Amino acid sequence: MKKILLPIIFLLATNIYAQTPMEIHQRAILIDTHNDILSNELITHLDMGKLQTTGNFDLVRAKEGGLDAQVFSIWCGEDYGKGTAFKFANREIDSLYAVIARYPDKITLVRNSKELEQAVKDHKLAALIGVEGGHMIEDRLDYIDSLAKRGMRYLTLTWNNSTSWSSSARDETTRRGTLTHVGLTDLGKQIIHHLNDLGVMIDLSHPGEQTFYDVLATTNKPVIASHSCSYTLNHHYRNLKDDQLKALGKNGGVVFINFYSGFVDSTYAKKADAFSHRHKAELDSLTNVYHDADLANIRLNVIHKAESDQIRPPLSMLIHEIDYIAKLIGVDHVGIGSDFDGAESYPLGMDSVTDYPKITAELLKIGYSEKDVDKILGGNFLRVLKANTGK
Repeated sequence: MKKILLPIIFLLATNIYAQTPMEIHQRAILIDTHNDILSNELITHLDMGKLQTTGNFDLVRAKEGGLDAQVFSIWCGEDYGKGTAFKFANREIDSLYAVIARYPDKITLVRNSKELEQAVKDHKLAALIGVEGGHMIEDRLDYIDSLAKRGMRYLTLTWNNSTSWSSSARDETTRRGTLTHVGLTDLGKQIIHHLNDLGVMIDLSHPGEQTFYDVLATTNKPVIASHSCSYTLNHHYRNLKDDQLKALGKNGGVVFINFYSGFVDSTYAKKADAFSHRHKAELDSLTNVYHDADLANIRLNVIHKAESDQIRPPLSMLIHEIDYIAKLIGVDHVGIGSDFDGAESYPLGMDSVTDYPKITAELLKIGYSEKDVDKILGGNFLRVLKANTGK
């Protein structure tokens, strides 16, 4: 009789204590390594502390989606250069500081894994700073020092534009023959060493392939790709090839998966071009209003949401990105870098930060363990952050 009852009791206990995907999601530490809300805030003057009806992020929805830490992107385009780019970077950091001062019970600036974990215990969103584009340091090591003191936790070595010391993925792909240098220069290698010394993570999401390998040959710390996808799944110059992914894994680094439809779906670009062409006059008008082509495109897709939804990839394609890279280089080297508020389109079902639980549910559904999900959602970022900062 006991031999029959014991398995029954065990099964009942297992069912009682089994966690749902949402419970697993809420218990895990969720960290997103790339969000562009600050750039948009300077234009729209939205209050990210209050629930918004547009965009992908605010503090209210972040709480609902179980987001524990957000790396806020500090970005300006290539039209900013010496004398203007560093100032603009500080203006965006000032904006984040203002939000933190306005909502001290909801959000706090953190600089290392210990502070991040304490923020989670205090039920506050841990805010980190990532500077997206090496042109914002204006070739000056003291500007790196200044940004690091203000909280910079990673530097994306280039945006789409190359710097005087590193070449970008776009430039290496589209105008390699006209570049004055390809990869890192001596100054670039000096900058890598300086970032290592400061404990600032090196972000390889935008730099070109030669720069990528030059960095891995120079750095003594694990690197990241804060918002990238697989080149094998979609031959976009911003995505990482298998050999790059393997090299990043060998370095101990992490690639954080970008949600942007154009990086996830190889058929999206052609459909998006047709969509923009159909609404060209309206897009031009919105660009004149916002003085920002990307934000205008985002607004156009909101205005024509039903039509825009028709060209969005399914959520399964985003999950396949995570799964493909995890199987290629190991689950210890994959994370989440949504690029929310930085693009006009994401896979169906990923409309805002409230939708992160869907990723957890889908990963569990295809066989990922709770431990693996913990790593993907935030554990891998904590590891590489600690490896760089020492705490």
